[in-house]
Amino acid sequence: MKIAVLVNTDKPKAIQCSKNITRMFLEINTEILMLCENKNLFKGLDITFYNSLIELFENCDIAVTVGGDGTIIHNAKYATIADKPLIGVNVGRLGFAADVEPDNIEELKRLVTGDYIIQNRMLLDVTVKHLSGKEDRYIAVNDAVVARGQLSRIIDITVSHNNSKISTYHADGVLFSTPTGSTAYSLSAGGPVIYPEMECILLTPVCPHSLMSRSVLFDSEAVLSIKVNYPENASVILSIDGEINVDILDTDVITVKKYPKSLKLLSVHNCNFYQLLNEKLKERES
Repeated sequence: MKIAVLVNTDKPKAIQCSKNITRMFLEINTEILMLCENKNLFKGLDITFYNSLIELFENCDIAVTVGGDGTIIHNAKYATIADKPLIGVNVGRLGFAADVEPDNIEELKRLVTGDYIIQNRMLLDVTVKHLSGKEDRYIAVNDAVVARGQLSRIIDITVSHNNSKISTYHADGVLFSTPTGSTAYSLSAGGPVIYPEMECILLTPVCPHSLMSRSVLFDSEAVLSIKVNYPENASVILSIDGEINVDILDTDVITVKKYPKSLKLLSVHNCNFYQLLNEKLKERES
């Protein structure tokens, strides 16, 4: 079996944990794959290195991320495109999507024996169509947020469902979330918690200038289109999972729908999602 180990090198704890994971797998004759940029950090270990994430995911059987939820989200898009399963080891603070803690990496041996659960997580397919006809496409694991720029004024965001207008929000922004992302920004904005293996699109207004604006849940076949109207000297940004930011013009049309492939997120535990949610939220309060 070939296991890709993807490490957040900004976290010293993640580097050490990745070394422990690598040694553990090598002891049971499992091949380890990593990015070339990690060579100097993992000298003396029998690792096969690749130049890009695309190559890495094409050649692995399973991917293990070592970091926080951000590390999982960044790599999940490549895993989905390559149709490879992924599991996260949490060295961050909360780790909603991560399944294993650093003290329990022995549990990862179950990946080799096939003793794990596959969770299929829906992603978002986000397209920005410009006046010129050019289209830019993005994949969102957690959410896509259309929001006013820094120090900008409140904006008007018109949302249509299957080409039929449903509402115009006078707000700081509107976010579109997957069930996985319902425990992220959407939760902070007052949105509901959704079981992560459901398939639906959650719309949550961000600081709406209305007493009647509430979250709306759409089925997974919905195609949502978004147009923005904003005052002079204002700006609007489309943010994908908080890691890609795109300037949006009032002539642009944003489309949000279900991505055709699902993320295969692995778990070596048979834990209750709601129990885990309560534990994580209590950690956030401490």
